[in-house]
Amino acid sequence: MRHKLREAGLDGTVRIDSAGTHAWHAGAPPDHRSAFHAARRGYDLSELRAREVVDADFERFDLILAMDWDNLALLEERCPPEHQRKLERLTEHCRRRDCPVVPDPYAGGPQGFEEVLDLVEDACEGLLERIQRQTPA
Repeated sequence: MRHKLREAGLDGTVRIDSAGTHAWHAGAPPDHRSAFHAARRGYDLSELRAREVVDADFERFDLILAMDWDNLALLEERCPPEHQRKLERLTEHCRRRDCPVVPDPYAGGPQGFEEVLDLVEDACEGLLERIQRQTPA
């Protein structure tokens, strides 16, 4: 998404972050397979570090996107009622692909990482369209 925002000239307008629903990998860089497949598409993940969602995120962000049903359920449990409207699945923004969630690629082979990137790119393009519609010129 950062890449797409930069290309659209919106990187200074839209604030994004990434966080997980568990702290298992807090402080760790992305999985080397994710970084490898992302780099093949021109995405540099080297500066990213895992962090857990914190309560302030529900106030801080206008939209909180979950990758799958389990993560969405965990976010819904934790999110204050006044911010529930901010919770969505990332794949709700897909334009070309029809998949309810982003699958977990870690137990499979390289093709799983490519499929995840295809889904995420599609969703990010749809999300960018939404942002562009909502951003004053």
